[in-house]
Amino acid sequence: MGRITSCSKLIRQLTHTSRGFASSSAAAQSLGRPGEVVTNVTAPEGPSGVLHVPPRLLMGPGPANSHPRVLAAQTLPLLGHMHPPFFKIMDEIQQGLRYVFQTNSKHVLMVSGTGHAGMEACIANLLEPGETIVVGNNGIWGSRVCDLAERYQAKVVNLQKEPGQTYSKDDLSKALEEHKPAVLFLTQGESSTGTHQNLAGVGELCRKHGTLLLVDTVCSLGGVPLFSDAWEVDAIYSGSQKCLAAPPGGAPLFFGERAFEKLQSRKSKVASYYFDLNLVGDYWGWYDKRFYHHTGMTSTWYGMREALALVANEGLDNMWARHQAVADHLWAGLRELNLEPFVEKPEDRLITVNTIKIPEGVDPVALVTNAMEKYNLEISGGLGGTVGKVWRVGLMGYNAKMENVEMVLAAFRDGLKKQGRL
Repeated sequence: MGRITSCSKLIRQLTHTSRGFASSSAAAQSLGRPGEVVTNVTAPEGPSGVLHVPPRLLMGPGPANSHPRVLAAQTLPLLGHMHPPFFKIMDEIQQGLRYVFQTNSKHVLMVSGTGHAGMEACIANLLEPGETIVVGNNGIWGSRVCDLAERYQAKVVNLQKEPGQTYSKDDLSKALEEHKPAVLFLTQGESSTGTHQNLAGVGELCRKHGTLLLVDTVCSLGGVPLFSDAWEVDAIYSGSQKCLAAPPGGAPLFFGERAFEKLQSRKSKVASYYFDLNLVGDYWGWYDKRFYHHTGMTSTWYGMREALALVANEGLDNMWARHQAVADHLWAGLRELNLEPFVEKPEDRLITVNTIKIPEGVDPVALVTNAMEKYNLEISGGLGGTVGKVWRVGLMGYNAKMENVEMVLAAFRDGLKKQGRL
């Protein structure tokens, strides 16, 4: 009791010293008690009232707008991250992921983080220091995998192509034969360039060379066909915020049996604790038990559960057909405006993120700005090697609707007219 009294007396004395406010504040902070002091940082003007967010139709490369059912799910009461009802939600997410990945593998989960978190989780777990990865680098995501793999001390073979090009089986066969890598990385849908990589037969090719096939499906999962088991893909990561139409913050991840065996047979510990799938997999029940690793993203997983339920309700075949139909409608309208695709080969064009050549003499920024200011509509410019060369229009998930395509076409028509091009 005496110690408490003396502490209170000390604070009162310091409050009235010539050093005044600063001294009393420092004393209270050092003692961890509120005492008789005043805050020395003023309340912010920003997060003090009711949040207001302007409406936007997000028709760029992502994120896409979320279904109202997904947004509503995120307002539900919080559960503890180790509560049985929350484990049930995690189990349902895994069931939905098996469907959308088209796999029977037990080893699916959501990484807590964006698509980049999924990328890092795969690189950290599948590669050991000194092992070789061949990276199909035909856009910004291949470049980032090169950077990331180097950080994990892998030997990187940068199999670079110009933006707008994809890889033939002959390209890949030669690279595998020459470099004998532990991992081959490809991006199914390269959102910076608008390319769609054909994966059929690549898994079989990798197995002949003892190589794991890792695929980025961040902007393609749910929008274009993917058959993880049938195509013998070993590992995949994706993002929640594009064709699955949930808010950003979750990275769907799939490991096939060969990838899981690699994880189990590592000679070195996974360099990242947060992304160690031995530990994260424990939390998701990969090992027939549940151990705490980190606090699960409760509200985010509510939204993912609903997003995956919506995919199951629509059916993947119908969902893929819907994305194809709206893409066909978009390009029919763009051609009437004398606009052309950036990707030359039709079979290489991605339908979920469409890249459109910027005609000579057109101000691309002015068109994008007009779309936002007049229509509350996001149309994006290029990224990486396509900056200044393309516009990018996303047709993903909840936003892949004919009425949204019509608004995009109206914005292009208006923007081109304002520049005297129609």
